[in-house]
Amino acid sequence: MSIEIKNASLALGNKVLLNDFSTTINGGELTIILGPNGTGKSSLLKLFSQEWPCNGELSFYGKSVNAWKAADLAESVGILPQYSSLTFAFTVREVVELGGLALRASQKTIAAIAEEKMQVTDVLHLAERLYPSLSGGEKQRVHLARVLTQLSQSPRETVLMLDEPTSALDIGHQHKTLRLAKQLASEGSTVIAVIHDLNLAAQYADRIIMLNNGHIVADGSPSQVLTPSNIENVYGWAVQVIPHPQASYPVVLA
Repeated sequence: MSIEIKNASLALGNKVLLNDFSTTINGGELTIILGPNGTGKSSLLKLFSQEWPCNGELSFYGKSVNAWKAADLAESVGILPQYSSLTFAFTVREVVELGGLALRASQKTIAAIAEEKMQVTDVLHLAERLYPSLSGGEKQRVHLARVLTQLSQSPRETVLMLDEPTSALDIGHQHKTLRLAKQLASEGSTVIAVIHDLNLAAQYADRIIMLNNGHIVADGSPSQVLTPSNIENVYGWAVQVIPHPQASYPVVLA
């Protein structure tokens, strides 16, 4: 168990996003969070990343978040946000190297790590481009390289949170990004992703948590969660679910 949250509630104005919410997230798994718009998926990641204060109990690696030094936790917990407001005319290389600011490493070492992560996320060929000139999908991949650089020297297994990491990507990079997430999880990391594509979730998730109105309505493997009744109840849309013709995961047909 890498993350545990107990009895957390969150409201913005009159909108209740999470209500008495409790769950645990395990290492070595790719956990995908699903649910309709405005149901609390990104809000949950903001509680996990402490962007928003948690009025319940939040623990990492069995220790309360309040007992951690921020610098120590930042070595092992990183988040790829849904949006970035970065507008400075940095090169891609400089943006990725920002992930190394907190590392106990020389600039030469940080540069080498950043280059490796740019290669992994397929942005090395963009290294000298100015960041503002990139497309939305290219920017997403650059920030993924930055977060991976941040976590590169963690003394423990890492927690990587991805908020809609495939939203601006073409089909090839969608699959490459989730394949990378799956690989990191198989190597022991805790990977949590919020996405909207049910079929991508079915193909790559080890575990799916389906939210609706701030509650968990289903939690389990893709075949356990992605049933016609669950999807229609949560999304208000009738679907068919069939087995993939060449693999074991379900395929959702609208």
